[in-house]
Amino acid sequence: MSGVLRSTCSSAVADYSQETIAISLIPKLRVPTSAFVVLAAAFLILFMGGGARFAIGLTLRPMVDELGWDRSQIGMAVAVFQAISAATMYMAGTLADRISLRWIIGGGLVVSSVSIGLMSMVTAPWHTVVVYGVFFALGNGAASIAPVGVMVTRAFPARTGLANAAATSGMTVGQLVIIAVLAAVLVTIGWRSVFVWLGVIYLLVLPFVLAAIPRATDGSVRADKPPPSGLSVAMAARTRQFWLLLLVYAFCGFGDFFVTTHVVAFAQDKGISALLAGNLLALMGLTGLLGVLLAGYWSDRVGPVWPTALCFAARVGAFALVTFDQSPLSVAIFALVFGMTFLVTAPLTVIFVRDSFGTRNLGALTGLITMVHHVCGGIGAYIGARIFDATNGYRIAFMAMLVTSAIALLLTLSLRKPQKVG
Repeated sequence: MSGVLRSTCSSAVADYSQETIAISLIPKLRVPTSAFVVLAAAFLILFMGGGARFAIGLTLRPMVDELGWDRSQIGMAVAVFQAISAATMYMAGTLADRISLRWIIGGGLVVSSVSIGLMSMVTAPWHTVVVYGVFFALGNGAASIAPVGVMVTRAFPARTGLANAAATSGMTVGQLVIIAVLAAVLVTIGWRSVFVWLGVIYLLVLPFVLAAIPRATDGSVRADKPPPSGLSVAMAARTRQFWLLLLVYAFCGFGDFFVTTHVVAFAQDKGISALLAGNLLALMGLTGLLGVLLAGYWSDRVGPVWPTALCFAARVGAFALVTFDQSPLSVAIFALVFGMTFLVTAPLTVIFVRDSFGTRNLGALTGLITMVHHVCGGIGAYIGARIFDATNGYRIAFMAMLVTSAIALLLTLSLRKPQKVG
């Protein structure tokens, strides 16, 4: 018996020594490989969502030209999309605290694939409202930044800002790559085929995404770990920080989706060709990639307040330029500068929530703030369309965006630097 014990102990010591030597040989690998697989999946999810969501801006003018609609009719579909997807993001964020993310994100990708493909068959405005505004919104909201942000934050508890920025950059890269490709072939294949191909691409990426999300990213808590700490949604709602954040993200969304919905049509109105205007939207994704990564890196060092403030300061300048000078050069400068600010606040949402209110209801609070952002985004897209139909131009809309961006800047500077709650 003693011989068996000595043999077992010797084996255990040898195994431990080998493991210690192996770990000492790779001291720089502080993040598990599985975390990078999760990050890759998160990037791909938002890559598809970013490209597909902005296709409506690319196809807006050819759709209204062929079907004889007003721009406000498509603007209504975008507004409904924003409202439904926003509510879905909140639900997805809440569920992310409780059930497996495979069900939430996988289901969202399936619904997105079918509904964006059905956009190729619309013949009446109400079709667009139902297919894009309701069903695609449900899918896009489920496979969105809210559950993805929770997934990435769990995988990268230390470099949360940079990791979420890398995942969120999937939106800007999707906007760059997918919109650039679709803009190049739009004239040849037509706007209906654009939506067919988007539906096919969704189905192609689905198996990898489902395989890449490990079961460990669900909302369960291991027995050897204490439960996450933090405020409930009701408790957070009693704080000044919570309401300031809601206002900041409301004004942010108001400008975000007004621009992405109308910038291609606006550029064409000012004499820029359809191909160049579509590529302008794609290039906004490139400058957005730079902005998102810089904001994520910066937020890990100074917190999320200053990157957000700089974002709104840049928007004030961009909207001021295009309000008073709408030459093709100014339109291009505006689009590229605004693109650098677009989605900057997306990876910072989870940082604001984690540091201000803790991690116990990370998904629910992140989803709630994102919901407000998207609802106001839908309002911005719709109001922009109505202003164009009433005045045959966007100047008044740009003035409104200038004012709201300035207010958002002041509100951001009023935010307290959040302290980590847990």
